[in-house]
Amino acid sequence: MTAMEDPGKTFRSGFIGIIGRPNVGKSTLLNRVVGEKIAITTAKPQTTRDRIMGIRTTGRGQFIFIDTPGIHPAHSMLNRHMVSAALRTLDESDVLLFMVEAKGEPDEKDGKIIDILKGTRTPVFLAINKIDLVPKEALLPRIDGMRALYGFREILPLCARTGFNVDRLLDLLWNCLPEGPPLYPGDMITDRTERFIASEIIREKITLLCRKEIPYHIAVTIESFREEPGKNLVVIQATAHAARDSQKGILIGRGGRMLKEIGRQARLEMESFFGKRVFLELFVRVTPDWPEDERMLREFGYTRTG
Repeated sequence: MTAMEDPGKTFRSGFIGIIGRPNVGKSTLLNRVVGEKIAITTAKPQTTRDRIMGIRTTGRGQFIFIDTPGIHPAHSMLNRHMVSAALRTLDESDVLLFMVEAKGEPDEKDGKIIDILKGTRTPVFLAINKIDLVPKEALLPRIDGMRALYGFREILPLCARTGFNVDRLLDLLWNCLPEGPPLYPGDMITDRTERFIASEIIREKITLLCRKEIPYHIAVTIESFREEPGKNLVVIQATAHAARDSQKGILIGRGGRMLKEIGRQARLEMESFFGKRVFLELFVRVTPDWPEDERMLREFGYTRTG
């Protein structure tokens, strides 16, 4: 008998939507609770472009976290999709986890998200992240300021990067999940495919290595993903789509050095994630103005509704 089948325990399963402004640590928290890096993380805002499900199954429950793009003013068609993906989570979650940074005070952008939350009956928890970056005496005013804006079910300071208070967060969330059996197999950690993970790893390396606006105009597609079990090898062909010719040149770099380094770093991380050797071929193509092209957004997977 497994821990999940222990008749002496009440088992709970449910969906927890993680929402908040860009770059507050939503993806870092998702990776922490799952125990694997399934969502890319960078210091640049708007890194997450779509919803990513992360599943943690314990002896008492299955926590199904939904990482969402940061809620922000949406100007391009891509950005509008990103915000729409985040807002859909409000109606599809059993619990909402609103994340903010410990540094700073509530402002207009926080207020707009709070106004959205006021229209839902779903329990809302507040996670105040990155508490390692502020002095302790600054934390209570931050808590009081957020408490004055909304009646959160719980307010919990934490550090997703180090894991401080994350177990406590799971304890609190568990109490709000519906009673019931696991909704996914116990060994499943995400609903995303290995192809998706591979494309996101490449996009993360582009984001980390390329400066300024380049990462925001690049999409990555996996053209071929083939496993060769006898060789313990995965063969991947991928394309990085630039929105303009000038961006293609920057992405390739002088003598192809930038593209080679992106491919090298991506390959090493894929090998760690897949536990296999990886042969990666990475190409660059110009797909003009794809962030404003609904057909290309759909082809790149940025308009999925599930």
